[in-house]
Amino acid sequence: MAHLQLSAVAGGGRPAAAGGGGDEMEDVRLLDSYDEEMGGGAAAAAAGEEEEAHVRVTGMTCSACTSAVEGAVSARRGVRRVAVSLLQNRAHVVFDPALLKVEDIIEAIEDAGFDAEIIPDTAISQPKAQKTLSAQFRIGGMTCANCVNSVEGILKKLSGVKGAVVALATSLGEVEYDPSVINKDEIVEAIEDAGFEAAFLQSSEQDKILLGLTGLHTERDVNVLHDILKKMIGLRQFDVNATVSEVEIIFDPEAVGLRSIVDAIETGSNGRLKAHVQNPYARGASNDAHEAAKMLHLLRSSLFLSIPVFFIRMVCPHIPFIRSILMMHCGPFHMGDLLKWILYLEVLAKGKTSDAIKKLVELVPATALLLLKDKEGKYTEEREIDALLVQPGDILKVLPGSKVPADGVVVWGTSHVNESMITGESASIPKEVSSAVIGGTMNLHGVLHIQANKVGSETVLSQIISLVETAQMSKAPIQKFADYVASIFVPIVITLSIITFLVWFLCGWVGAYPNSWISGTSNCFVFSLMFAIAVVVIACPCALGLATPTAVMVATGVGANHGVLVKGGDALERAQNVNYVIFDKTGTLTQGKAVVTTAKVFSGMDLGYFLKLVASAEASSEHPLAKAIVEYAFHFHFFGKLPTSKNGIEQRKEEILSRWLLQVEDFSALPGKGVQCLINGKRVLVGNRTLITENGVNVPPEAENFLVDLELNAKTGILVSYDDDFVGLMGITDPLKREAAVVVEGLKKMGVHPVMLTGDNWRTAKAVAKEVGIEDVRAEVMPAGKADVVRSLQKDGSIVAMVGDGINDSPALAAADVGMAIGGGTDIAIEAADYVLVRNNLEDVITAIDLSRKTFSRIRWNYFFAMAYNVVAIPVAAGALFPFTRLQMPPWLAGACMAFSSVSVVCSSLLLRRYRKPRLTTVLQITVE
Repeated sequence: MAHLQLSAVAGGGRPAAAGGGGDEMEDVRLLDSYDEEMGGGAAAAAAGEEEEAHVRVTGMTCSACTSAVEGAVSARRGVRRVAVSLLQNRAHVVFDPALLKVEDIIEAIEDAGFDAEIIPDTAISQPKAQKTLSAQFRIGGMTCANCVNSVEGILKKLSGVKGAVVALATSLGEVEYDPSVINKDEIVEAIEDAGFEAAFLQSSEQDKILLGLTGLHTERDVNVLHDILKKMIGLRQFDVNATVSEVEIIFDPEAVGLRSIVDAIETGSNGRLKAHVQNPYARGASNDAHEAAKMLHLLRSSLFLSIPVFFIRMVCPHIPFIRSILMMHCGPFHMGDLLKWILYLEVLAKGKTSDAIKKLVELVPATALLLLKDKEGKYTEEREIDALLVQPGDILKVLPGSKVPADGVVVWGTSHVNESMITGESASIPKEVSSAVIGGTMNLHGVLHIQANKVGSETVLSQIISLVETAQMSKAPIQKFADYVASIFVPIVITLSIITFLVWFLCGWVGAYPNSWISGTSNCFVFSLMFAIAVVVIACPCALGLATPTAVMVATGVGANHGVLVKGGDALERAQNVNYVIFDKTGTLTQGKAVVTTAKVFSGMDLGYFLKLVASAEASSEHPLAKAIVEYAFHFHFFGKLPTSKNGIEQRKEEILSRWLLQVEDFSALPGKGVQCLINGKRVLVGNRTLITENGVNVPPEAENFLVDLELNAKTGILVSYDDDFVGLMGITDPLKREAAVVVEGLKKMGVHPVMLTGDNWRTAKAVAKEVGIEDVRAEVMPAGKADVVRSLQKDGSIVAMVGDGINDSPALAAADVGMAIGGGTDIAIEAADYVLVRNNLEDVITAIDLSRKTFSRIRWNYFFAMAYNVVAIPVAAGALFPFTRLQMPPWLAGACMAFSSVSVVCSSLLLRRYRKPRLTTVLQITVE
């Protein structure tokens, strides 16, 4: 109790007891504390103080347990508020110290049947910043939604586990846990203790690697490996598993590279030991192959065991001696029935729905050609290395017809690269010096030297794989219906089976049906039991559990193949009902490549100096319009005075700008308005009309007329003042994307209302909207106000999608029901979105919505088949038709029907693999001759 954290949370009083320090304790004197102690509960009650206590509660397994704890504590007099977290096994209680003691709270929880203990103050007031890891585990032995719920429930009850999601179709589980509380081996052990198979695949920890070893045979080899690793700088910990020839290494990536570790092992052992990075996806494929071999073994065994059953059923009845033995009774059963029961068989059919990830993994080349330099910096040697050992900064040689091993930049050579496997764009992309390349894409013609800048989990391909995996593991809201049905399905089926047995048995016992009905079986008991068994066997919750995840898995894979990445099943479900699609203007509807078309001075200032002044002010800004202004001013002054090669221009440009631009002081960017700074001690304003007028600068009528003319022609006007005097303006245009108008029209045909959102002025916004065909325009909206526009459209229950590319779009992307980030946009925008359109093409907005609609149409059909199957099959198995047909369903046929129902649902989902993105001519109902 000495460590109890009690703090005053209301009434303005001081803490009644101090378990930990804090700023609020600095003014409390010893005498004050003594006075508070002597005052007792009356003083506390008079001041209306509240105190809070944090209690660790163990033994909770479900939401009913949390309700029981909350009810028990709330019933105590003096409790103001109580909140119980099942995931954290913690209760937070706010109470009146004059009426209740902490011991009373503990007693209340224990009386409810749970264990409770006070959490020390250090665990509350001074929490340590712990790193939370996300790890993937392969889980075997799951057959239906009940298994998934069971595994998830087990994982969530583990101390240190923050969350867990399990996917039946992929046999994968993703667990978020605190490594300081629980490790991966304990998680695997917990899953195995529950009766399932489990194996760790990978985690989000960046400085841990698993290496496979060849040549590790004897104890001497293990000792050699230990000696090598102990001498390496930067290795924090390693664990050698000689049984499976693996070593797990925790290292400092800043101190030692992965390739250095692999090379050191080979060199230090004189070539006897060779290390290679264990690819978790390759291990997963190996597990799949093992599972397939296991199922083949079961098939062979079942065929072997089926032969005696066939012999007993079809041959033995025609041999008098054997028939007499089989007809002997053992209790209420015939010997033949007992033998057939001993030889009982269940066949599980599973479809392949995770080909998307496998195809993505196969894009990664196995090896890479590393160029090595001599002491003079010349490339003198080529070395073939494992592609997983490529490090940032490596110079790699990419031959024609080979794949790019990592994300990087071309430093030598020209070629064309096929990026269709990543972006879905069929046309080859030209590459030259300074061009970016994506790992996994195909080099077509020339030789390229590239410098790797992103490797491992940071590459575009790895992030796409991660997004697809996350989406495939996530549960769509419609899945909750299947989970609920699955949770009550088994008890209902068992109850129906018992009722079936009792009805047939009691009816037979009282003679409600003729004895001729049971002439083919032993007696009334066995006759009734066969109906009951058929009910249990034919009932299939698996089909319900597979209806949604298989369809979501196939859809996310298909989307990835078309350049549309979906982050989760919930986003996929919401997109089908989209009512509004909001487009950001700059970079979304437009190409995002602003170009200055006009520059005019309305004072005595020279045009060249005017451009130099504006470029100096805008050079510190990251806005696309600022970059366009600097580029225009640069080419105005230095056109024809620079090298012709692109690489030479870029190198000289940086040097020239640093010397040519004017000195800027007190620079500040004003979102939605422009920039301001001091040049030569005088204030410079560069921005829109709002910025100029707010600062009291008068715009002359001729400049105003010129500005209106620009805006009516869909150009943005940039106004400039120097020393609070208006000096000139510039006209900037950002060309529309060629597909923008057709996509907008296509959305209208699909029943979706398009909206344009921009921070630009009304005249320019309306001109652009008219050109693209959008009637609903929201202009002069600040970045913070974009989210408000989204919420205003959501008020009537409408589903709103937001399409954007910039940092200023991220609040609106997060607020929207469906956020779609253009692939060429910023990382923040992509992080906030639910969809990523890799190709930077607006046609994929239509693809995303259409794919969602097709997917959930398929899911509804899956549920119909699954429900209809059970509704029809269970009565048939129970013998509802037997009085009319005299046909009894044997258990083996019921099992076959059960397996077929699961296979039919999976095959239905697999039909989504035939999805083809809609052609705009089809959407618009245009006939092309």
